[in-house]
Amino acid sequence: MNTENLSKAQIWLLAIRPKTLPAAGAGVITGTALAYYDSTFSFFPALAALIGAILLQIGSNLANDVFDYLRGAESKERLGPLRVTQAGLLTPKEVQTGMWITFALAALIGIYLIVVAGWAILLIGLTAIFAAIAYTGPISDKGLGEIFVFLYFGVAAVVGTYYAQALTTSPAAWWISIPIGLLIVNILVVNNLRDIEADKAANKITMAVRMGISATRKEYSLLLGISYLILPLLIWMRLIPVWTLLVWLSLPLAWKVAKTVRTEIGRPLNQALAGTGKIALIFSVLFFAGMVLAKLL
Repeated sequence: MNTENLSKAQIWLLAIRPKTLPAAGAGVITGTALAYYDSTFSFFPALAALIGAILLQIGSNLANDVFDYLRGAESKERLGPLRVTQAGLLTPKEVQTGMWITFALAALIGIYLIVVAGWAILLIGLTAIFAAIAYTGPISDKGLGEIFVFLYFGVAAVVGTYYAQALTTSPAAWWISIPIGLLIVNILVVNNLRDIEADKAANKITMAVRMGISATRKEYSLLLGISYLILPLLIWMRLIPVWTLLVWLSLPLAWKVAKTVRTEIGRPLNQALAGTGKIALIFSVLFFAGMVLAKLL
């Protein structure tokens, strides 16, 4: 990428990695869909949860950018999107300042949600910020990234969003957080598959490094399959309506992206990375549409 003529605003746009942000809203959309179906939908808490989730994702991206650079885990030969600190487009101090401002804005959103929904939101918010900062280092280096992504982008996002509106949880919220969490974990799976050789060289022991290329590809397909096949089970359990099978309209995209993961390695997986984020977003939007139709019909 030619970076010579980039404005400061364009550089910061690169830093926040906008292609990662839609997936950050998937859990919020899903939790809100359940709240709507249960007649507990509340616009402003839902909007606050969405903005908060996006801010936490931006803060995590900035933390990943600067802390990977500071500990020498980045190289000019990296296969993923440009990192602004490593490229010299922003100083580490600038990126860290941006990170803390972003987390401060997320905390302000959190204060509103605490007022609306109580102190349970505080626990989610504080641990989410801690996990976002700690992810680059002790979490990702020890192969624990998938667990934290599942917990915060799946369980906390769906159940927390539902709770912020309904002031309680429901079995459906806990169950539907599973496919959302697994779909977003798959973003990390693709990322780590792409970087497997670079991570080995940097002594970054991700789950992909531990399992190898073949097993990581199978992991992606397994998580994707569970995400779609769990829906009939939840319908049979009468936790969600049959209209939520609208989600299966996204299967052609899922199949296409899975094929890329099965057959490619290295830089071509950037396309699969973006595609996996789209799967999570489309999955959640179609789920919302199914819940709305079930409510209206």
